[in-house]
Amino acid sequence: MFSKKKTWVFMLALILLLVLAACGGGDDTSGDDGEADADNGDYDLNDSYTVVSDNSFVPFEFMEDGELVGFDIELITAVAEEAGFEIDGEIQTTNFDGIIPGLQTGQFEIAVAGISITEERKGTVDFSDPYYESGITIAVPEDNKDINSLEDLEGKTIATRLGSTSSQFLEENLEDKTIDTYEQLDQVYMSVENGSADAAVYDLPNVEYYIATTGDGLKAVGDTYQAEDYGIAISKGNEELVAAINDALATLHENGTYDEIYDKWFGASE
Repeated sequence: MFSKKKTWVFMLALILLLVLAACGGGDDTSGDDGEADADNGDYDLNDSYTVVSDNSFVPFEFMEDGELVGFDIELITAVAEEAGFEIDGEIQTTNFDGIIPGLQTGQFEIAVAGISITEERKGTVDFSDPYYESGITIAVPEDNKDINSLEDLEGKTIATRLGSTSSQFLEENLEDKTIDTYEQLDQVYMSVENGSADAAVYDLPNVEYYIATTGDGLKAVGDTYQAEDYGIAISKGNEELVAAINDALATLHENGTYDEIYDKWFGASE
């Protein structure tokens, strides 16, 4: 009897050991499973990327006391931190019309500069999901009573920015006009203030910010034309970087960081 009982206990212990070993092996396998790693939200990114912006598009990016500041600058910094990559050195700056070509040639990898997402631009660079909804408006001297709409710009001299969607919009929607394009936005507004142009046409948030902070003597008139979405531009062939930036933008919206940055530069978000 004792011998049989001893054998039975030994067999039971052996079975328990085998079961535990099998369970432990299953856990180890799941921990090394490639599919499990693919679900953790990580991307195959470089350690750092070159980022370019403008330096005169208030309040999105502009120079203040020798430092590049603005909504876009804080946003891309937060995106990089959330996505897990560094900005290579300092954010570089160039004229707005040089940003897309710079992405195409590999001079830059990421651009954030109030860049409207258009089908034409999507043919040469990739874009993140939209992060800001904008549009185009008209600025004229405060004492001007003749210009109140797009139609009133027929036959007038209009100032706008070189390489912008505003310039393209004017070309497509007005027949009799003179369009003066400038590399810098302060030149656009100054041309109206000094009388060399009848009106300025550009992105609504920039026009409103300029008038509120600098443009004494100007007013915005008419409707908001051509609703546009701003996106972060990325050089072609960086699909994982696009996905990582989109995930980061979504997280910043969810955790309130986007609203904090927005409120700082534009007032309380809706």
